[in-house]
Amino acid sequence: MTQTELPSSLIRTLPGNTYTDPAIFALEQQNIFERMWFCAVRSADLPDAGNFRTVQIGRESVLVTRSRDGSLRAFLNICRHRGAKLCTEETGTVKRNFQCPYHAWTYGLDGKLVAAPNLTSMPDVDRVEYGLKTVHLREWLGYAWISLADEPASFEETVQQDVRERLGNLDAIGNYQVSELELGRRITYDVKANWKLIIENFMECYHCATIHPELTEVLPEFADGYAAQYYVGHGAVFGEEIKGFTIDGSEGFENLSGVASDQERRYYAITVRPQVFINLVPDHVIIHRMFPMAADRTIVECDWLYAKDVVATGKDVSRSVELFHRVNEQDFEACERCQPAMSSRAYANGGVLVPSEHHIGEFHRWVQEVTSTTRW
Repeated sequence: MTQTELPSSLIRTLPGNTYTDPAIFALEQQNIFERMWFCAVRSADLPDAGNFRTVQIGRESVLVTRSRDGSLRAFLNICRHRGAKLCTEETGTVKRNFQCPYHAWTYGLDGKLVAAPNLTSMPDVDRVEYGLKTVHLREWLGYAWISLADEPASFEETVQQDVRERLGNLDAIGNYQVSELELGRRITYDVKANWKLIIENFMECYHCATIHPELTEVLPEFADGYAAQYYVGHGAVFGEEIKGFTIDGSEGFENLSGVASDQERRYYAITVRPQVFINLVPDHVIIHRMFPMAADRTIVECDWLYAKDVVATGKDVSRSVELFHRVNEQDFEACERCQPAMSSRAYANGGVLVPSEHHIGEFHRWVQEVTSTTRW
């Protein structure tokens, strides 16, 4: 059957090379990750002046740090002298300044050049102009979102619009007071699969009955193959005998204080392009951040967030963590199973999407539009 002869119930996916070709991945780095708002760091991970974290965004290493005035700042992690990487550690703390290990050019927490060998003999060197290259940073939901674009896209019309289109309005996520929650657990996954495969998997539930027995026990409607993201504003309802979003369906914690009555006993999933998943349940929130490293490798950092008293009193969060940790492992194994087949001649023209997956087609169209003027 040729590409033009698909039954009306099926639509074509992206072709296989879009998941394997380094040149296409480079286009995605340039046109997606280096232009859009990228959720980089949890703000609370950098509580004190001098705390820093380096993250890979597209082809750039970005340095995020807490300044002395208490604000978060972000810079390209490159010395302005000869281009050496300034900070080679993923996380750390400096007392006052960042110093390049190559020629000792030294920068303040505000990015300004403060010292360099023989700098006093070069009075024409502007210490602001030759400071670190600043990149745009916006805090929302307790995270630092970075844009490498010279003129960033509207945060409200991109990041927040994805949430509006999924939930109907921003108040629906505001009820969870995500920025006020505390980190209960973080697990990092090294997934040997293309970032698009991970997003496609998260957006659909056609696979749920096959590989997620624990999840479908808690959310029985997922066994029918329709994901929560299939409907605007829809949240999957807990099973009748289920008391909480836990591995065994046992009771969790008290509902987050702002959760509305129509959000109780429901699970909401949100995809925020290009690399964030937000999962809302009554007593906690789970946020995935993807860091695409290569066409066939993606680092996923998953945070489980709880009310402050839950974390402060050391309550056992393992039963709620285990549920989605198991879902993550099942999903990532499935993505890794697909990745090798993306280079098969059988997938040269791509696969197909059944009706319950048709919304993934919109994601595919978006990827094509933002990376190329021609269809792959």
